Amino acid sequence: MSQQFSPNGFSILPPVVKNLLIINALLYLGTLAASRFNIDLNDILGLHFFMASDFRPFQIITYMFMHGGFSHLFFNMFALWMFGNVLENAWGAKRFLLFYLICGVGAGLTQELVQYIQYSVSLSQYDRVNLGNTIVPMSDYLNMMTTVGASGAVYGILLAFGMMFPNSLIYLYFAIPIKAKWFVAGYAVIELFSGLAMPGDHVAHFAHLGGMLFGLLLILIWKKKGRFY
Repeated sequence: MSQQFSPNGFSILPPVVKNLLIINALLYLGTLAASRFNIDLNDILGLHFFMASDFRPFQIITYMFMHGGFSHLFFNMFALWMFGNVLENAWGAKRFLLFYLICGVGAGLTQELVQYIQYSVSLSQYDRVNLGNTIVPMSDYLNMMTTVGASGAVYGILLAFGMMFPNSLIYLYFAIPIKAKWFVAGYAVIELFSGLAMPGDHVAHFAHLGGMLFGLLLILIWKKKGRFY
């Protein structure tokens, strides 16, 4: 099928991608500024486990605009620009923004489910948790289960790019060519393996997969209605 782009031509920095980059960058700078006053914006706006006292419903949205460090922010924003600008040009601003937010929310919900399963299987019988050299009450530990980052939404975008442009070449390390469909499949397998084999590496692997899953479901709905392309 042919791809439909804006009648005004292809924009290398379309409005939604541009504003998402700005918002994420400003909130990262705000996090650094607030830390000087002993205010942790990641703790306030990051997604807490829903059974924790610090959980707030708005965090299911705000968490995807927060990041744990510059490298976390940079790689997410680079991927958002690299793949997102193509999708926004193809879909238009409203559909792209809807897709981005649904993938991000879906990733957050998936992370909450995984944390609940982990809690139910391993932790619910304890009132304290041993964190190396520190023993903390369970209530404090639940508040520490915080998720930040746009990765879930970005993984959804990556999936959509691979489905729309499966034979497009992506250059790993700017040198090794690989088709988009294999690139996406490889990332999904790596995330699944990492989530199962390395559950304590402080990376929300299942949130990444959740972003891809919700993106896939939305794409399948659009395809059924003839609105994907």
